[in-house]
Amino acid sequence: MYSGQLVFAQLMEHLPLHTFRRCVQRYPSKYPTKTFSHLDQFLCMAFAQLTCRESLRDIETCLRAHQTKLYHLGIRSNNIAKSTLADANEQRDFRIYMDFAMSLIQIARKLYASDSFAVELEQTAYALDTTTIDLCLSVFPWAHFRSAKAAVKMHTLLDLRGNIPTFIHISDGKMHEVNVLDILIPEAGSFYITDRGFTDFSRWFALHQAQAFFVIRGKSNLLFRRIYSRTVEKSTGLRCDQTIALTAPKAKKDYPQYLRRIKFYDAKHDKNLVFLTNNFDLPALTIAELYRCRWQVELFFKWIKQHLRIKRFYGTTENAVKTQIWIAISVYVLVAIVKKRLNIEASLYTILQIFSLTLFEKTTLDQLLKNTEIQEPMQKNNNQLNLFN
Repeated sequence: MYSGQLVFAQLMEHLPLHTFRRCVQRYPSKYPTKTFSHLDQFLCMAFAQLTCRESLRDIETCLRAHQTKLYHLGIRSNNIAKSTLADANEQRDFRIYMDFAMSLIQIARKLYASDSFAVELEQTAYALDTTTIDLCLSVFPWAHFRSAKAAVKMHTLLDLRGNIPTFIHISDGKMHEVNVLDILIPEAGSFYITDRGFTDFSRWFALHQAQAFFVIRGKSNLLFRRIYSRTVEKSTGLRCDQTIALTAPKAKKDYPQYLRRIKFYDAKHDKNLVFLTNNFDLPALTIAELYRCRWQVELFFKWIKQHLRIKRFYGTTENAVKTQIWIAISVYVLVAIVKKRLNIEASLYTILQIFSLTLFEKTTLDQLLKNTEIQEPMQKNNNQLNLFN
């Protein structure tokens, strides 16, 4: 019988602690850390994510019930109090956990770099989208969104190989999603796939000048002039493949070069879809398939909201909310890293379900996760559960 580390401790062994310490040193704080370190805070919040704790009181009660095991979990503080965790979340700079999450993302991207996805493509393909996390205005007045509503927005750039978020920006609810294009640093040769909400010809032209490609859903009121038409095989769903020039005065000024316009008929939903791109080399059907892959970022948002603790927040300040979101993302990426390193076939949903019940057991991760026959509920109807299948 295995008598080594607890499952939680084995999972946390995959954290690059030297990187974590560097992140802590980068943002010094006057808040005391002798009895409750930054690592203790991270481990407590990660524990809350993995076991689906709903509140700080819930975290405190659960950890105190296992007080003799805290040291074996890696938590050096012997007395986890609700007030201590609340103060740490409010006063310790959220950028510590943001930087650490981004370092985990870099590790995960290297692990998933050779993975394929639905489209045969040598270049990197990213899906860019924004999701809104609703908040109560009376409790979160700093996140004012509308007259009677508060919210924060999570702008995410998802690498379609492995569905790993490579860029995340958390803003208040008032920031329009298209403005995130000003923050992104374009990667030459890569594809950026977005929805109609990101329509801005001047920003598209900036991507084009950076030698990056974009694929975006075209609006129905687009004014253009057809320059050239290519033949298409209509049995594939393609309706046209055109080279166009924009004719609206402002659009023509913002994007003075030709665009490629592809029209595709989605028989399943009886819908005509129009895509615009600055790539003239890939087959038209590949462009349509690339846009279909954009749905992965929507599934990522649904998955995050359903299975990580960001619907209910443990604190009400901006710093506490952002700390919780970044630690939630860190947990998501950490489990993805473990899945890849251990070559686990089970989906991420299944892995987290197992972890939620077994963190205090002394079983090797290999034995715990491999060859599992656990069936995911509602798998046929919820595609977001298949992110890592």
